[in-house]
Amino acid sequence: MNILKSTSLAVLIFSTLNLFGQEKSKMDAFINELMGKMTVEEKIGQLNLVTGGEATTGSVVSSNVENNIKAGKIGGIFSMSSPEKIRKAQELAIKHSRLKIPIIFGMDVIHGYKTVFPIPLGLAATWDMPLIQQTARVAAVEAAADGINWTFSPMVDISRDARWGRISEGSGEDTYLSSRIAREMVIGYQGDDLGKYNTLMACVKHFALYGAAEAGRDYHTTDMSLHRMYNEYLPPYKAALDAGAMSVMTSFNDINGVPATANKWLLTDLLRKDWKFDGLVVTDYTAVNELIEHGLGDLQQVSALSLKAGVDMDMVGEGFLTTLKKSMDEGKVSLTEIDRACRYVLEAKYRLGLFEDPFRYCNEDRAKKEIGKAEHLRLAREAAGKSFVLLKNEGQVLPLKKQGTVAVIGPLANTGANMPGTWSVSADLQKTLSLVDGMKAALGNKVKIVSHLGANLTSDAKLQERSTMFGRTIPRDERPAETVIQEALEVSKGADVIVAALGESSEMSGESSSRTDLNIPDSQRKLLEALLKTGKPVVLVLFAGRPLTLTWEDEHVPAILNVWFGGTETGKAVADVLFGDVNPSGKLPATFPRNVGQLPIYYSQKNTGRPLGEGQWFQKFRSNYLDVANDPLYPFGYGLSYSKFDYGKLQLDKDKFAKGEEIRVSVELSNSGNFDGEEVVQLYVRDMVGSVTRPIKELKNFQKVFLKKGEKKKIEFVITEEDLRFYNQSLEFVSEPGAFKVFVGGNVRDVQEADFELMER
Repeated sequence: MNILKSTSLAVLIFSTLNLFGQEKSKMDAFINELMGKMTVEEKIGQLNLVTGGEATTGSVVSSNVENNIKAGKIGGIFSMSSPEKIRKAQELAIKHSRLKIPIIFGMDVIHGYKTVFPIPLGLAATWDMPLIQQTARVAAVEAAADGINWTFSPMVDISRDARWGRISEGSGEDTYLSSRIAREMVIGYQGDDLGKYNTLMACVKHFALYGAAEAGRDYHTTDMSLHRMYNEYLPPYKAALDAGAMSVMTSFNDINGVPATANKWLLTDLLRKDWKFDGLVVTDYTAVNELIEHGLGDLQQVSALSLKAGVDMDMVGEGFLTTLKKSMDEGKVSLTEIDRACRYVLEAKYRLGLFEDPFRYCNEDRAKKEIGKAEHLRLAREAAGKSFVLLKNEGQVLPLKKQGTVAVIGPLANTGANMPGTWSVSADLQKTLSLVDGMKAALGNKVKIVSHLGANLTSDAKLQERSTMFGRTIPRDERPAETVIQEALEVSKGADVIVAALGESSEMSGESSSRTDLNIPDSQRKLLEALLKTGKPVVLVLFAGRPLTLTWEDEHVPAILNVWFGGTETGKAVADVLFGDVNPSGKLPATFPRNVGQLPIYYSQKNTGRPLGEGQWFQKFRSNYLDVANDPLYPFGYGLSYSKFDYGKLQLDKDKFAKGEEIRVSVELSNSGNFDGEEVVQLYVRDMVGSVTRPIKELKNFQKVFLKKGEKKKIEFVITEEDLRFYNQSLEFVSEPGAFKVFVGGNVRDVQEADFELMER
């Protein structure tokens, strides 16, 4: 799959996103005429994106918004919602500004709008591409019904360091899986015609390499070779653009010594010239201003640098608004550069149909009908259930029987506000059911549920305060921890099984939520130890926005269900899976380390000249650790089922092929368990000899397959020469003849392998 070079079929399908022929000419003529009437100040005003203040993601809130709209000094507003508010703001532009240019309205619609779906890392765990596209489509329908026409999503940053909090907002560690998801999200948001009233303009972020921040610390520097950049980190951005995404957001980090927001190689040479991107480039929150702290100059200097690099719209900082005219007068930027940026902003508005009808997104009746529909909630429940990953099920503790008493114990048991997860800025936290209430709603009178806090989120009160911001409060019990635990044990006495609702709060991951300790917090570990000592069956329902270090839990707890943060319908979906109405099918999109010292960790590593022998822990003068094994606790692609899936012998229809030909890979998959279920069959490839070092394994395809109990099915994949291409030392996208291995299995570790050869033509 040539992700960086190929032209996606989506580009051909969605002609409205790449206006051809007469329609393109019509748009150009309209914008040429409009720009001919604009003053320099009005053109610069279009480059100014401000916040409405409802749900901001930074410390700066825009001021004097109303007067600036009337003066034509605002091109877009984000974090403002509801048709009534947006209509009023739009009316200021249409009725009071000189040229009546409409405003574009954005919002961080990351994993749903009012109906919230699992966090993006959880959605990635579904490995279900049609489902993921559906969630983005519902998000677009709801947000557009509330007056919004631009979303700052999808985030496609590859991340291999779980310390970085924003790993929760992306699709994990793998280039291929992330690229597939990026495409589906863009199509879901933008639909088949961006000009329709129920679409959102997608914004691919963060361009680029943001997920590789050193030490896993947010906003930190990055440093990598072009070879790694092109082969591993850039493809998801390109896949999203090939799907038609019409805007790109710059990242906070530097790239080859130059911050992305001022990086002309990135924004002009690569994005515009090489990739032919013709959409809008917007900064992240105050990113222009932050170039001052990077050491690139004062506000006037960094604003000029950003414009000249290829930025079109300045989010919140207003450096463009306050300095570009002066820079133009001093010859530091040109009118041509200002015109370029203004044109891209106006083209985005044209493509959204705002010049035709500035109020097309402002329909109060649609908002009442479209938001929170029953079918949307059903999809949210389905998506949540499919995102959960069963990490352990010793002795078939799960599924539980719908009878008796279940004790739900832990700080995540009774907090509805934390269920949507991080980056759910539009969620109504007062209406979201807690885990306990959701389980009661799903189970009715069949099961008696008792609950207790059991322990504080963490013993550190200040850490808990930082981890429960934005209304995601979890109450603290200031009595001695032993007293609280003892009460929980009393509540659990009459229970047949204990569900331990533990892990992170929603704001322990996400932006500015980096962590160096990825264990379950100490207070919760003590509670879990006490619950296990009761002798009752214990199921750990793990809430997390990232891979956690679960070595102790894996050794001691019989059943572990990782539920991430499942969104609006989390509680009901957890009940569905715990009690067997839904058979878990989630697979990990990111490797779970044994301890933090293994980070960054990912499956597609390269070999060293001194690799550790297979199955070994330590060997002197080999690439390994003294104190822990090299392999992770849970590998990429891992996830259990209530059923049992058996793989037959891997078959290849030939062992040699050339360019223009293909190899067919097949395996018989059978469900030998007692439950109908889904399995994600994964195909990996290894290039055994290359002109540059190649990864040990690379995901190249997968299929999510449903089998009834007792059913068998032949699963087929096709490998072409295109699948074997990579960027060589000269950054040429090539395949090299020679020996390869193909691997097929249910995760990257547990696979069968076969050999084949790519021949010279």
